[in-house]
Formats: sequence, C-alpha cells, structure tokens
Amino acid sequence: MREFRYERADDPAAAVALLAAEPSGAFLGGGTNLVDLMKLGVATPDVLVDVRTLTSAEVTDLPDGGLRIGAAVPNADLAADRRVRERFPVLAQALLAGASGQLRNRATTGGNLLQRTRCTYFTDVTRPCNKREPGSGCGALEGVHRNHAILGQTLDGPGACIATHPSDMAVALVALDAVVQVLGPEGERAVPIAELHRLPGDDPSRDTTLRHGELISAIELPPLPFAARSRYRKARDRASFAFALVSVAAAVDVADGVVRDVRLALGGVAHRPWRATTAEEALRGRPATEESFAAAADAELAAATPLRDNGFKVPLARNLVVRTLLEVAR
Repeated sequence: MREFRYERADDPAAAVALLAAEPSGAFLGGGTNLVDLMKLGVATPDVLVDVRTLTSAEVTDLPDGGLRIGAAVPNADLAADRRVRERFPVLAQALLAGASGQLRNRATTGGNLLQRTRCTYFTDVTRPCNKREPGSGCGALEGVHRNHAILGQTLDGPGACIATHPSDMAVALVALDAVVQVLGPEGERAVPIAELHRLPGDDPSRDTTLRHGELISAIELPPLPFAARSRYRKARDRASFAFALVSVAAAVDVADGVVRDVRLALGGVAHRPWRATTAEEALRGRPATEESFAAAADAELAAATPLRDNGFKVPLARNLVVRTLLEVAR
C-alpha cells in the first residue's frame, strides 16, 4: 500500500476544509471499500481525513413523518431500526441483502453510497479501465462482462464503461426518493439521490456529482405511507456476500385492483441505481395484474443494450420486476 497521511478534525466543517486543501485526499468512514482499493493500488490518496465520529450515528424522526439518517449510522443499525423496518421495509431488506454481518457492522450509511464498482478490470491495475485510468480503454467490453451493465452504458470512445454500481442500499433509497444532505467548502446543499450517482458519459472516472471536499452528513427519507408495502429482491450467484446480478426495489399503492402510485428501481444493471420511471408511468392507473407488470417491465427494458454474455439480465430483470410487484400488490 502506498504511504499516506492520516488526519483527524474536530468537526465536519474542519474536515471539509482540510480535505478541500488536499487535491488527492479522501474521507475515511468505515473504510470497508476504500481501504480495500488502497491495498490493491486502485485508490492512492495522499491524505485520509477520518470522519467516522464527526457526523451523526443516529436515526431521528422528521416532523413530516420522514426520517433523517446520520451519515455515520452503521448499516447493521439502520437495518435493525424499528421505524425503518415498519415504514420503509424495502430499505431494511436491501441492507440485509448486502455484504456480510461483519461488514454491515462497520460500513456507514454515507460510505455505502460512495462505494465504487466491483468490476474486475477496475480493481486489477494491470488491465485497461477508463474508470481507473481515463483513456486507457475498457477491458470488459471484449472481455468478461457477464455481471456488467445493460442500461445507460457508454460503449465506445474514451468514455467507454459498462461497470455497474454495487450498492443495494442505494437502490432502495432511489426508489424512496431520498435526499442526501451535503456539507462542502461552499456550504450546505441537498442533493436528490437520483442526481447523486451518474452514468459514465464521457468521464466514467466520476461516480457521483459530489465536488471535491464535499462530505455527506445525512440522508433524509420523505414520508411515503405506501412504502410500508415495499420489497427488495436480489438475484445473485450465491446466497450470501455476492453483488447483485439484478435487484429490484418496489413499493406499490393499490386501490380497488388499480395501481394508484408506484416506486420502482433496479440494481446491477447500470452505472448507477436505475430508477424505472418508464415502468412507473406505464403502471399508474393500470390494473394491478401480472400482465400490466410484465408490460411495464418490457417498456423499461426496451432500452437495454446487452452484450455478448449478459443478455440473460434482460429476462432476469423482467421476471424479478413482475414477481416483486405481484408480491407487494397482493
């Protein structure tokens, strides 16, 4: 591992100021992803600014019925929170579907949102990867890409990238329209989570829209009464400790057999958690039937551009969407 400095600050503002002055520095929360990447030589920060104890580690009620989740809340604690399990079960299920118990005890909510892709071309510094080294190419395009993206990829040019976003938690938060609270050198701002992660475009090295030095301080969940009927399903190669081939986060409001409202997001299919807005629009006002759910899934996946080895993700996503919606709407 490359040598680095370790710094601690007295409060979040001081940590932000410290990192803003270090162009190649990084914040250190739980470290469950960053430290691994440093060991592999993928991440080489000159300075780590420890923020583990600077942001809140509590979940608090908001006056409107929503929840505020401190960025330092461990994933395990968030999954076990009674209010989360009762009001937003899709979030608790997504957290429990990710990583191992040991990792969930260490990983923080803020850090979970910022974990980087598990693409083997990204983590192997001997191979080309536009995300790790812009302009070097994308080894996965003609290589091993069974686990890679089918939606929103960049397939050619210097921005070519077909990596997928790894977080299960983020998929649920996208379906729930969470808002990320950020503190940066220019002050505080709120970022709708659908605008936090980005598609590769012409610069896949950037995973998020955060600016250098910005620190996630909290995540807010707005009230959503029908989220009490929500579900997270994850298809993976083994029963535990594996990233999603495809995952689905769904919440549905059904009255008299008709879909009044729906929230739907997919994981494992794109460079960011994929909000299925086309499917949502197709479902509102339609009968809550298997036929409607299948038609909505087909509409969303019509934009898919699978490669040689990951075409199976299209029917897998379709079936997972239909089965999840049927379960929630029941």
